Amino acid sequence: MTSQTLIGALLVLMTGFGIPALGAQSARDEAEIRDLQARQEEAWNRHDARAYAALFTDDGDVVNVVGWWWKGRDEIERNLTAAYAVVFRDSTLKIDDVQVRFLDRDVAVAHVRWSMEGSKTPPGIPEPRRGIQIQVLQKRDRAWRIAAFQNTSSLPETPFPTAAAADPRSRQP
Repeated sequence: MTSQTLIGALLVLMTGFGIPALGAQSARDEAEIRDLQARQEEAWNRHDARAYAALFTDDGDVVNVVGWWWKGRDEIERNLTAAYAVVFRDSTLKIDDVQVRFLDRDVAVAHVRWSMEGSKTPPGIPEPRRGIQIQVLQKRDRAWRIAAFQNTSSLPETPFPTAAAADPRSRQP
């Protein structure tokens, strides 16, 4: 076999078999991440702080919708246990949409749209109704877990006002 034939055969193997295999792996990984989101919804709706916290890496972080930063799986579980006692006791979480982007073979970012009913927040804390989670996920020991989680309440997007509408001098008395 000539060196040109060998190089050609290697290129065929690399492009013909390598890319689909990676694509199949990505599809499998995306399905696993989507399953993790379904388990998030299920754990929340059972008000099971332990199962919810198990979705995170041991050193995972949560920044919740009011900006409280919980560090580590144990703190996540402890704070959710307290939250489920009153504030989220009757709440129902629905995962509405999941968008996944892989940054590396074992690292992904997910944007997760959610909606909620039934929370009872104390005065001065807005009631979460809908929002977007940004999750950094990491695959460790063949399982996807959430390494970092930022939750943000959201409102329907509306156009920004124009300069004329924002200028109080342009308003008629």
